[in-house]
Amino acid sequence: MRNVSEIIEQYLKHVLQQSSEGAIEIQRNDLADQFQCVPSQINYVISTRFTLEKGYLVESKRGGGGYIRIQKIELKSHGSILDHIFRTIHTHIDQVASEGLIYQLLEGHYISTREANLIRAAISRDVLTFKLPLRDEIRARILKAMLISLLSR
Repeated sequence: MRNVSEIIEQYLKHVLQQSSEGAIEIQRNDLADQFQCVPSQINYVISTRFTLEKGYLVESKRGGGGYIRIQKIELKSHGSILDHIFRTIHTHIDQVASEGLIYQLLEGHYISTREANLIRAAISRDVLTFKLPLRDEIRARILKAMLISLLSR
């Protein structure tokens, strides 16, 4: 059985997918009422599952008629994907940012689940047992090489 966070995440992704403009505006309290949870649960889902690293822009407006706007960042062309990879990775990349990039590419169907799992295994901090910042530098090199190889087919 899925937990409430997963259900809310799937709901928001579905609504976002159905949106003609690629963005949605939600009211936190209304969504909390709909899923019979506390508003902080909505905050948790949005702050952990809809991050920039995962390909989402989130904007919130507080106050009376406040809302949360979620927009999916689309990587349309092959060139923009490679540009995005180079902008994200640089010479170093930490575990969280690399996981977000892999997630984004998996969600966009640019890599398969198997490829994502292989990449995650290769760049895991459990495998790269070097001290920082060397670990993040080696992770960046491995990740960049693997993604260029996969996306240049």
